Amino acid sequence: MQAVRTAVTSSFPGVSLTSNLYVKGVKERTAPRNDPKKFSLKSLDLRSARRRGNMAEPLRVQRVRSSRNFIATLTQENSSQNAEDEQDEEEVTLVEKRRGDGSLARIVFSNHTEVDVYELERLCEKVGWPRRPAAKVAAALENSFMVSSLHLCITTAEDSSGKSETSRQLVGLARATSDHAFNATIWDVLVDPAYQGQGLGKALVEQMVRALLRRDIGNITLFADAKVVEFYRQLGFEADPEGIKGMFFYPRF
Repeated sequence: MQAVRTAVTSSFPGVSLTSNLYVKGVKERTAPRNDPKKFSLKSLDLRSARRRGNMAEPLRVQRVRSSRNFIATLTQENSSQNAEDEQDEEEVTLVEKRRGDGSLARIVFSNHTEVDVYELERLCEKVGWPRRPAAKVAAALENSFMVSSLHLCITTAEDSSGKSETSRQLVGLARATSDHAFNATIWDVLVDPAYQGQGLGKALVEQMVRALLRRDIGNITLFADAKVVEFYRQLGFEADPEGIKGMFFYPRF
């Protein structure tokens, strides 16, 4: 993938990352739209998307010229996209620890795990964010291009019958909106204060950025409070690249 503009690229060589950032991809909703509590995202087969989108005509022309080459190209692209989808659907264990009672505690990163709106709002309260209407939070999650989460997963030790149970607690989240072609913006990056200081915020952002880049999105932006600008700078983001400024419109009524 070719960088769109020159910027700091220490964490992701060859890719431009700025502190107002940009991206692309395709998604499929897998939860009912009328369920305000839970949702999940799943990557859509890129081959099907291309048939429906602007790339359909060039593909048809290519098929007329050489059906054998066309089939080979589609097979290769579909195989590559499926591999990316499978990679995005895998949970990534960031931290793992065996506890004294025999239970196993893990911090797990995922791009597809369902997120409970009310659990998210409780997490927002822990970091001091103002309360937001649950319906709007659900809409924001459902309409996001990507939602990445960190969950504390605790698996109990096996009992006498060899069974164990696993509980999950939301401890971190970030989401991204996108035009599904060129740009993406990362929002709502937060980590439970009880689990901060362990590099989880860095891992959360890095994993999300990599997932966005796998979808060939070249411009990734975010908005950062002054106190966390340096944190994002260390991840390769650049503030005000080439003098570009973020601008805001606030209705006066």
